[in-house]
Amino acid sequence: MDMNGRTALVTGASRGMGRAIARRLAADGALVAVHYGRDGDAARDTVSAIEKAGGEAFAVRAEFGVDGDVDTLLAGLTEGLRGRALDVLVNNAACGDLDTLFAGSVERLTPRQFDEVFAVNVKAPLFLVQAVLPLLRDGGRVINISSAAARIAVPSQIAYAMSKGALEVMSRTLAGALGPRGITVNTVRPGATDTGINGFLDDPAVRAGMSAATALGRIGRPADIADAVAFLASDEARWITGGVIEANGGLWLGPQEQPPG
Repeated sequence: MDMNGRTALVTGASRGMGRAIARRLAADGALVAVHYGRDGDAARDTVSAIEKAGGEAFAVRAEFGVDGDVDTLLAGLTEGLRGRALDVLVNNAACGDLDTLFAGSVERLTPRQFDEVFAVNVKAPLFLVQAVLPLLRDGGRVINISSAAARIAVPSQIAYAMSKGALEVMSRTLAGALGPRGITVNTVRPGATDTGINGFLDDPAVRAGMSAATALGRIGRPADIADAVAFLASDEARWITGGVIEANGGLWLGPQEQPPG
């Protein structure tokens, strides 16, 4: 994918899928703004890896879920772009509190946990889009990272799943609103993927079960998600908007048939 001369902002790009997305877009030629919330060392490592590979990147800090988060990010982004327009926005950052994500059943979920998840996973992406609209060029791209939890009922993740469902509705709505400017808005929906947040995959039994429930027979890798994002960011995806790309290897398509014999 040719991204030479273009710019991209990837939120939550200091690790996991975000880092892979940032590195892929940079490898395709984009100048990438590597957003992070707290781990500056990890963000600098991402920037360093991009530069060592011959790409261009800069880090920008803003902790989502606090007052002024989007304004802080916009200021750092504008400074790093140095007068250039923004071509691609990837809303990847998500609430990383494991206690919130995996202990949030309806019986145990607290208002604090709910507010935290929606502040990071829904409010920040929406108002970030609003803030960057003056910078985003006509014909640009907005790509939102959802989750299989928006499609498959996981009782322990009710707030997280609800937030990702809201993100997908936001994508469709924005696709209609921004279409007159030629801006496409799409969602990538990963399945079980090897990232730091998915520590439950360290359990061999869980890993084997998730692999068996995936048509392609393995756990996803961050690069698998990054490649889907790179396609949506490219000119080749110019006629795709308001859609959801299932980048999950065929997770939970249905009962797996046993081979004969």
